[in-house]
Amino acid sequence: MEKKIINTSNAPAPIGPYNQAVQIGGLLFISGQIAINPATGNIEAIDVIGETHQVMHNLKAVLAEAGMDFSHVVKTTIFLSDMSLFAAVNEVYGKYFQNDFPARETVAVKGLPKNVNVEISMIAGR
Repeated sequence: MEKKIINTSNAPAPIGPYNQAVQIGGLLFISGQIAINPATGNIEAIDVIGETHQVMHNLKAVLAEAGMDFSHVVKTTIFLSDMSLFAAVNEVYGKYFQNDFPARETVAVKGLPKNVNVEISMIAGR
């Protein structure tokens, strides 16, 4: 199978040696997204709720570039700066799925890029 690189200007440009997503066969592997507004290149969210919405918008844009949406997501990983943010992030995250939620793990980590509070990566498939 040949891999296809997925990039869109509707999501933040990578800040390192990686791509927004890689598709191979029917699977799409989306790199972790943080709350960068792709239009400005800045983090504009003032709290974890705003950050999570921006992250989900960024993920939605990458999915759309690959011809998919949240119904195609089979696995997510959520990285938090502190587990005390779990409930707020979980509430926002859940609003982006209709039903049949994907498999997921959520972990707290020592630090995230640009000192954000949340980063989410996804695997989608058709």
